[in-house]
Amino acid sequence: MARVYLETSFVSACVTTRTSLRSRYEKEASLAWWENEAVNHELLVSDEVLVELSQPTYPRRDDALRFIQDVPVLAVTEAMVEFASALVERMVMPKPVAGDALHVAIATVAGIDYLVTWNVRHLANPNKLPHLNALCQEFGHACPRILRPDDMRELEP
Repeated sequence: MARVYLETSFVSACVTTRTSLRSRYEKEASLAWWENEAVNHELLVSDEVLVELSQPTYPRRDDALRFIQDVPVLAVTEAMVEFASALVERMVMPKPVAGDALHVAIATVAGIDYLVTWNVRHLANPNKLPHLNALCQEFGHACPRILRPDDMRELEP
């Protein structure tokens, strides 16, 4: 059973009320994966996901937190913050250390198999993969596969 880290954008897509074509597609793809494939994996979120979703201005905050209320939460460790800092210092991830860099560091240090996200600019970006793999190797970590939910449907459990 693969371990899957649900990044904030996945949760947000599942509860969005936005009506743009992209938003509707992301919601449909996320919910299809959630309903049909999620049971085949060990799902996890982190304290960072909860912090982001708990912001007073976060759209659909209560719905998003309710959506993941039964998903186990990974605590952020010093090793995760250190790796996130290295990701930012080496320009693999943008500043600040919180957010994208911390999500990748959490998934990496925790030994997660897959990080699921809709963030294709900074996370599910194939151009970043060689740099991320190199840094993971340097720090002695296996690199999680960072995929969009619609790419996750293609994987075997």
